[in-house]
Amino acid sequence: MQRIELLAPAGDLEKLKIAIEYGADAVYFGGQMFSLRAGAGGFTKEDMIDGLEFAHERGKKCYMTLNIFAHNEDIKPLTEYLHSIKELPIDAFLISDPGIMAIVKDIIPNAEIHLSTQANMTNYATANFWYNMGLKRLVLARELSLAEIKELMKNIPDDLEIEAFVHGAMCISYSGRCLLSNFMADRDSNRGRCAHPCRWKYALQEEKRPGEYYPIEEDERGTYIMNSKDLCMIEHIEDLAKVNIASAKIEGRNKSIFYLAIVIGAYRRAIDAYYDGKYDAEEKEQCLIELSKASHREFTTGFYYEKADEDAQNYKSSSYVREYSFVGMIKGYEEDTSMAIVEQRNKMLIGDKVEIFGPDCKAFEQTLTEMYDLETGEALKSAPHPQQMLKIKVDRPVKVNYMMRKENK
Repeated sequence: MQRIELLAPAGDLEKLKIAIEYGADAVYFGGQMFSLRAGAGGFTKEDMIDGLEFAHERGKKCYMTLNIFAHNEDIKPLTEYLHSIKELPIDAFLISDPGIMAIVKDIIPNAEIHLSTQANMTNYATANFWYNMGLKRLVLARELSLAEIKELMKNIPDDLEIEAFVHGAMCISYSGRCLLSNFMADRDSNRGRCAHPCRWKYALQEEKRPGEYYPIEEDERGTYIMNSKDLCMIEHIEDLAKVNIASAKIEGRNKSIFYLAIVIGAYRRAIDAYYDGKYDAEEKEQCLIELSKASHREFTTGFYYEKADEDAQNYKSSSYVREYSFVGMIKGYEEDTSMAIVEQRNKMLIGDKVEIFGPDCKAFEQTLTEMYDLETGEALKSAPHPQQMLKIKVDRPVKVNYMMRKENK
């Protein structure tokens, strides 16, 4: 059985490397233009060269997003941009606009094209159309159920790959094709500048009563009428495998390395346990507990089990659940002294209980008993300074890019 590819977001070069180290089989990234996550910064050409080399040396793949809906003024700079990167060994391009597909194929004839979810691919007739246009993989719209995916798979060629989102933010509009941000904030979500107005709190004002606001309520549970919960399918890996998707996609190019490490690590563990025949109820619970230690909204299975209902929305708040804080990044380890070299990311105190986790080990808990300033050797009771370099006594051997977290009390 071919294993499901675990596909992770990479908002920058550091995130690409963390995603791969923590278990991603492939990553998707954007350049500094023509991607739907303009706020993520994007990769320079030099970043791409470094990232592609890092991934390919480890047998991993890199997909580049070119998924804006282009306007006339985008065509010339896009063409120039593609000429500047055409020699890079990018594994595939994620595209939604047929015109951009044609331009890419003209400039990079051997380019592999994947259909972006922005194209709203929802049925097998459309899937076959794109296959006949030469596309190898299609990213499904988030609005399909498992039953619909199963039916779709029966009616497409065997060599056409299907990719589906399994975790992350959901959109109030069809797979992101939204004009609300453009209307409310003059920021076009279809060109990479979404202001997320679906998360805002709304009230009603009557025309002849200016300044008098009335709450918009639904079952008296609040006013966040468009605020979806986060998609989470980690307990349903078996169902995803049964419909034969090729790639399980994590959303979140704007997310932190801490978020990526936890989420990717949890899904890696879940997918491997499933294929090893060990993904029982206890293991599912442990994977979900680990996953929940990343910042998240409440979870939903979205549309996978038929139409999403009112339980897929959070009417009370648009805030995140943050049970743990990222407090340190391991930069080295001294075996003879059991001291970790740590870059501080949030305040730590002697006596704090922390968890240390990495891509090749389950999290373990310890109490901070010894902490020193790396430069001066001074013994510290607290580490309040951002990115302060420290030496910390650890109970077990650790490696570079392990992380430390602390429960929020």
